[in-house]
Amino acid sequence: MQCALQAVGINKKYGALVVNKDINLDIIAGEVHAVMGENGAGKSTLMGMLFGLIKPTGGTIKLKGKDVSFSSPLDAIAAGIGMVHQSFKLFMSLTVWENITFGSEPTSMGLIARRQARQRVLELARQHNLPIDPDATVGKLPIGMQQRVEILKALYRNADILILDEPTAVLSPSERDGLLATMRSLADNGKALVFVTHKLNEVMTVCDRVTVLRKGVVTERSLVRETTADEIVTAMTGREVSKHLDRPSANLGDDALVVEGLTVGPSSKPLVDGLSLTVRSGEIVGIAGVAGNGQTELANAITGIGEMASGRIRINGTDITALSVKQRRLTGLSFIPEDRHDVGSVWNMGADINVGMGSLEKAPQSRRGIVDRAALREKAKRLISAFSVAIAGPTTKVGNLSGGNLQKLIVARELDYGSPVLVVEQPTRGVDVGAIEYIHRVLLDERTNGKAILLISSELPEILALSDRILVMYEGKFVAELDPRRTDEREIGFYMAGAKEKGRSENAR
Repeated sequence: MQCALQAVGINKKYGALVVNKDINLDIIAGEVHAVMGENGAGKSTLMGMLFGLIKPTGGTIKLKGKDVSFSSPLDAIAAGIGMVHQSFKLFMSLTVWENITFGSEPTSMGLIARRQARQRVLELARQHNLPIDPDATVGKLPIGMQQRVEILKALYRNADILILDEPTAVLSPSERDGLLATMRSLADNGKALVFVTHKLNEVMTVCDRVTVLRKGVVTERSLVRETTADEIVTAMTGREVSKHLDRPSANLGDDALVVEGLTVGPSSKPLVDGLSLTVRSGEIVGIAGVAGNGQTELANAITGIGEMASGRIRINGTDITALSVKQRRLTGLSFIPEDRHDVGSVWNMGADINVGMGSLEKAPQSRRGIVDRAALREKAKRLISAFSVAIAGPTTKVGNLSGGNLQKLIVARELDYGSPVLVVEQPTRGVDVGAIEYIHRVLLDERTNGKAILLISSELPEILALSDRILVMYEGKFVAELDPRRTDEREIGFYMAGAKEKGRSENAR
């Protein structure tokens, strides 16, 4: 088979920091090639070099056997390389066909040939079995369909090589299965796919080969059919990672978090529609749902970041409905937000300041109203070590971190705060398998220590492994309450898609 894209002895350094060292990677037409590694292993940097976002320090990139040098992603796109980013690059107010053809529209007499553009999109969708309404507004589409637009956008530009960066992170089970089937179909039709992911089950399901990075070097190259998930994990982490989570029986205490009749958004179409729920001390309540069904608005309303139209919220009996974000935190609430960049951190400040956020006024972070930077640095060092955050030092700006390492730093900060109630939103999104194991164990330890945890996650294995009760959310309402010991991903996915309401008491107890 033809080698479509090669990295030969690729190196990338930032000063004394070596991010990639002597990387060799062969991407073959007709295959799905997984690239795996822990956060900070160098995956994103390598993909950035292949797509023209980053200039290599040394080595060669070959396209169909010929040396190439990309000065920007436009060069890579022109050469037939497309990239579907984890954060979609779409215009939400434009239609599907406008997004797909943007910048490369067919024209007639100097004007965009709208009918021709729309027809090309329809033909492309049919050709690749990716049906979509070309006239739909992208911002109104489900996440899975928005991702389909991204793929079609690359294919419209004649991409023979597709780089997919964590493409299943926000998808429902049915959307995930549909994407994996699409990937397989594209490969079978001669496309070369690079699949960057942390999800071993997906690699074992759809991929032909896997390359594993650890600390910037390749530690394994294998045919998927000739390796195992355990061998891949060992190559990623350098150790064995336990798959078994010991979840002791819940020792339930009093009501810690109580939400009554919470509504967010206009009465004509609320984003959160009169929800009530209770989380008791020593309990993890998991909320499952496809992204965009009100989970983020629910979390923001509870924490005070977002507005609410009506309802009441109490923490350990104290009404916090009218309190500010800071006051809610002082009352006993910690929050791990979904948006780790704009909500969870200050990207242009150091790790020390970021781990101190929310507690800068407390000793030992401050003394007599003055921030103690030395104490902050020591705290940052402690949390960086405990969560294995790949960072140059405690004063390094967090904007330089990979998404997974930034997530680990935020999780470390919020768990270290010691609140009796935790709202935890997508705690392991984009996080490597070793860190997932650690975060899960810490959350279960917090539960054992009597914390009340509201867990919002699109990762159904995570919901099933950690939750004492599962609430499924659809279009702003809870449509099912399930016992994790008596359900599975298939049933949860059924309700996530909007199936008939099942098994909820009035206050989700």
